[in-house]
Amino acid sequence: MMNQVTNNILMIKPVGFRFNEQTASNNYCQHVLENLTPEQVQENALREFNDFVDVLSKAGVCVIVFEDTITPDTPDSIFPNNWVSFHSDGRVGVYPMFAENRRGERRTDIFECLADAYGFIIEEVVDYTNLENGNVFLEGTGSMVLDRQNKICYAAISERTNKVAVEQFCKDFKYSAACFTANQDVDGERLPMYHTNVMMSVGELFAVVCLDSMDDANERSLVEESLQSAGKEIIEITEDQMNRFAGNMLQVKGEKSCVVMSTSAYQSLSEAQIKSVEKHGTILHSSLDTIEACGGGSARCMMAEVFLPKK
Repeated sequence: MMNQVTNNILMIKPVGFRFNEQTASNNYCQHVLENLTPEQVQENALREFNDFVDVLSKAGVCVIVFEDTITPDTPDSIFPNNWVSFHSDGRVGVYPMFAENRRGERRTDIFECLADAYGFIIEEVVDYTNLENGNVFLEGTGSMVLDRQNKICYAAISERTNKVAVEQFCKDFKYSAACFTANQDVDGERLPMYHTNVMMSVGELFAVVCLDSMDDANERSLVEESLQSAGKEIIEITEDQMNRFAGNMLQVKGEKSCVVMSTSAYQSLSEAQIKSVEKHGTILHSSLDTIEACGGGSARCMMAEVFLPKK
């Protein structure tokens, strides 16, 4: 059986982080911080990034940090899990991105360094980026929450998560697709969640999920049944907790099992929810307030899991 969690996490240190106007059209979690200059936003984001890396490293997680580059202009490079995924069979997925200024985040030099400096084996790069020519998008493990053990791909269909692209990934990587619609309240309207990993997270023996975001009762039941059949304890969160990124958590392997989230997410949880999560690992949390507000993403988005085999 495939491993669901890894000790190896790839992260990108930001150099020009800011509110990205190109993603704001369908990422309703983004907010302009009008009281901060662009320089202060980057300074805050870098401090939050470094503190987060320290929290992970002290817990025994192997964090592989790559520096962002000044050019091209990539304000969201801090979220690498949207453009790349690394798999235990030595394959790498590279994905089509909705925002044009996010496409420059894709870097083959990172693959070369993972092989040469860290000893990872890359057998093949499966490149889906040509789908951008038809305005078809699939933003990595933001779009797809993978149950690697049971080969199930959970995907909330949206402008950034095309169902045909999900099915192509599932065919190529031998997953079963569990597609559905997840919504959030935006100024009195129900609008699609931009990424699946904001409303759900799947660990070894548990799943954190905002079932309330799934307005279709049949779809909700199918997802619940799928998770239960896979042996996952369902830890349900509310839409308010989802909006504070409680769904954007990730189980990782440190000196022991850990569940990683932002401080905002942690503070939104009830005592009962915290106890449920702690059954599956030590909770690690760090303040990501600037990154969450301007970027509309949180802890899980910042971590690209590396499951590649080693030489």
